[in-house]
Amino acid sequence: MYATQTLNHARATSPEGYPGLHANQDVRRWVAVFTVPQNERSVVRHLEMRQVESFLPTCETAHVWKNRQRVKIAHPLFPTYVFARIQPEERTSVLRSPGVLRIIGNKQGPLAIPDNEMEFLRSDFCRERVESYQELVVGEWVRIRTGAMRGVQGVLVRKKTGLRFVLTLELINQHAAIEVDADEVEPILNLPPIHPSSMPLGLAGNTGNPMRGREQVPCPQSFAESAC
Repeated sequence: MYATQTLNHARATSPEGYPGLHANQDVRRWVAVFTVPQNERSVVRHLEMRQVESFLPTCETAHVWKNRQRVKIAHPLFPTYVFARIQPEERTSVLRSPGVLRIIGNKQGPLAIPDNEMEFLRSDFCRERVESYQELVVGEWVRIRTGAMRGVQGVLVRKKTGLRFVLTLELINQHAAIEVDADEVEPILNLPPIHPSSMPLGLAGNTGNPMRGREQVPCPQSFAESAC
């Protein structure tokens, strides 16, 4: 089983398994917005000016200045991505925002990220301990067994510094990791461990362009030059 299967195992691992935004829907759904590099915070500000709810997950890294002062600096958890909660008719407003390149989707339109994945990323449980994870995801399927995020599923990765619970957003092929104790998770017995040999050829070593193999929603021609 490929490592980037997401929280809901009933959903297919391909982008086609994600729900789309339909014109007759009157509910807002979370979508992934692809931005110009290093423009994530600027995009969030512009979306707020347009009264579009947005979210930029961040992680902290330690930095030592020349005077040996040690500080923590917040960085985007998924570089070049922010999330927006929109209705179908708000798509144009998002695409016209400075710094936005496209909304992630397919030929039919934007694809929505499941609410449980966004709830996990926005939770205090995740925010206080989250870190970026750029390595190959190899480990055992587990679920969180205690607390507000009880039942959330991911992959348990063993590292020298401890255990990491890795959540994958398949739609953008990005990973987030949280340090956990062994008693915070439990194995999912009906899912086999993930090994590189179990992944489709070409995917096990795919650490390059996160958008490889993905389709993006093109900007409408009426403002293609300004928005794209």
